[in-house]
This record gives sequence, structure tokens and C-alpha cells, in this order.
Amino acid sequence: MLIKNVSIENAAQASDIRVTDGKFEEIGPDLAPRAGEEVLDCTGKLVLPPFIESHVHLDTCLTAGEPVWNQSGTLFEGIRCWSLRKESLTKQDVRDRVNRAVRMQARNGVQFVRTHVDVTDPKLTAMEAMLELREELRGTVDIQVVAFPQEGIDSFPNGRRLMEDAVRMGADVVGAIPHFEFTREYAVESLNFAVELAEKYGKLVDVHCDEIDDEQSRGLEVLAARAYESGLKDRVTASHTTAMHSYNNAYVTKLMRLLKLSEINFVSNPLVNTHLQGRMDTYPKRRGVTRVKELLAEGINVSFGHDDVFDPWYPLGTGNVRDAVFMGLHVCQMMGYQEIMDSYKLISANAAKTLHLGERYGIQAGRPASFIVLDAENFYNALNQKSEVLYSFKNGRLIAKSAPAVREVLF
Repeated sequence: MLIKNVSIENAAQASDIRVTDGKFEEIGPDLAPRAGEEVLDCTGKLVLPPFIESHVHLDTCLTAGEPVWNQSGTLFEGIRCWSLRKESLTKQDVRDRVNRAVRMQARNGVQFVRTHVDVTDPKLTAMEAMLELREELRGTVDIQVVAFPQEGIDSFPNGRRLMEDAVRMGADVVGAIPHFEFTREYAVESLNFAVELAEKYGKLVDVHCDEIDDEQSRGLEVLAARAYESGLKDRVTASHTTAMHSYNNAYVTKLMRLLKLSEINFVSNPLVNTHLQGRMDTYPKRRGVTRVKELLAEGINVSFGHDDVFDPWYPLGTGNVRDAVFMGLHVCQMMGYQEIMDSYKLISANAAKTLHLGERYGIQAGRPASFIVLDAENFYNALNQKSEVLYSFKNGRLIAKSAPAVREVLF
């Protein structure tokens, strides 16, 4: 197959892409069609690597209002709502909802997903269902599964055993939630346990870290120190880190040195954290999103995630990670032209580093031919105009497509 006349990652010069046997064979201008080769003319369209959802909770998706709504809009009421919904979980329930959510994501150009799965369930129902779906969907939508202790590791009965059971079942990533543990001591020990578990089984680490407005929540310094000392480094991710929004600048200046030494990744979730944070404030109200712009300026890897899709923590969502980018650029005040043009990297190349996709990802000859075509000439316009993902190819196979919307003004 030959795709003609596209702008690859905002390039000014048009290029052609040749795909053979599911891989990028040749990329360059004015490639001549071969006899019998399928040709797709995409003149003036934007080609990007596929979008990556680096932080979502597929096991909780599409459950908002079941059995009750989160009336306060806080993280902690969301956890209470989910605890009630968790009582009625079945494998089929999880499978049905996740299949719907994954297809919502695929329509929006997502081909790689890291999902956190609650393991504070003695039956590990959602984990079992998610691991089955990971295998069934492999090669269409690639899923990484995080063993996530929603109600804590040391603060939940048999929390450590459930975490290790989930890893033995096949979870790809070890999680933690230090700010929800009963005490500071429990928080530190839960992080020590998570890192040791990852070392023992050769897993990645992704921690819900300091997702609170309390500037005394300092799990991040512990996680970064453990990543540095253990040598896991960029195999470790700190998600949310919203308390960093409230840290004093002197402390952040000191912390930045450790963060750079540790080489850990960050995932920010602007949609959900703008909704959840600052709930105890009167005025002024904090945005509650971590220091994305400052982290990027220090050369630290940051990606954006949607986090929740119509569940107890977020009552909206279509699975479109561009919505997270749109919100994030506003609340992080990253609205310069080049910042907007480059912001697709927050849901592509940067996220690929976090998920450790390596040579499985990227538009380069010899790599798997996974890419998307958007109905715009560059990402600035694609984001601003909410342009459709016209085609999504995974390993050279078309997995989703759409037609440009027809809009008419009749005056």
C-alpha cells in the first residue's frame, strides 16, 4: 500500500509512505506506485504515530451513577462510590464495558493503552477479565495492565498478597497509592513494597502519587529516590502528582534535582484533576494539575492521560485523548503556537517512552506500520478544529475509519 502526499508529524514538505507486510518499507517524497499496489491519496492530510492512552481506568469505565453519583466531585467520594459498584462486579460486566470503551478509544486514534485495574477486590474479578481482554485484543489495541490498589496496599486487608497475586496472574505494571494509605509510614512502606515487587518480577512501576491538594503529601520524593537507588529509573512513572501544584518553590527547586537523577516519567491527567482538585478551596481555587511546563523545561518526560471515562470520578468522556491535551494546554498555560503544534507528543512519543514501547512505535522504515491520518494539515488545526481521525492503521491493517463531517451554514 502507498499513502501519498501527507504531512508527517507537521512536516512542511509532503511525503509518501509505503507499507509492505505490515511494516513501513519506505518513506519519502514522490514514491512511484508499483504494479498492482493499492494507492491512498491523502493530499494535505496529517499523519501521526497512533495516539497512546497512558493512564486510564478501563475497569471502572461507563459506571457513573451506578449505584450512586459522586455529588461532591472529590476523589475520596469517587472511591466510596466505586467501592459500592465493586460489590456487583462480574467478569462479563467488566468485559462488556471495556470492549465498548476500547472501541471508543480506537475511533479516536488510540492504539496503545495503559489501564490501571483495581486489585482491592479479594476475587480479583476485574484483573482476570482485563488480562483475558489484553490477549484477545493484542495486535489491534495493545493494553498494558497495572495492578492498582485503589484502597491502599498496607491499609487494605491482605493488600500485599492481592498485589502479588495480580502480578503473578500477569499484570505488566506494579501500582501504589501512597496518599490514600492511613499513615505516612504506611505510604512509604507501600512504595518500598511496590518497587521491590517490580524488581522481583521484572515489571514496570506506575504510582498514583500525591493525587491530593495537601502540599505535605511527599510520596514523590520517596518514589523518585527508590527509582534512583534501585536502578529502575525510567521504568518508573509518577501519575497525577497534583500536590506538586501546591509545593512551595524552594522545595520544588530541590526536588527537581532528584527527579532528573531518577529519570522517572510523569503522567498528568488534566481533565480529571481539574475536575477533582481544589474542592476544599473557597477562593482562590487551585487548578490542581502538576507542573507540566516546568517538568518539560527540565527535560523530564511527561505525557497526558484521560484517566476516567464516565465513571465515579469523571461524569463525562468519549475516550478521546485529544480532549486531555486541549484542557492541559489551557490549565498549564502552554498556549504558544509551537507548544500547541508539538502537543501531540504528549499523547504519542512521550507516552511511548512511559510505556517502554521502543522500536514497536514510531514512523520509521522497518518499524510496524501503525499510524493515523487526521483531516488537517497540522496538529494545531487538528486540535483546534477537532478534526476527524480519517484512518487508523495498526501493523498495516485498517482498524478504524471515519468520514469528514459535513457542516453547512444556511444563511
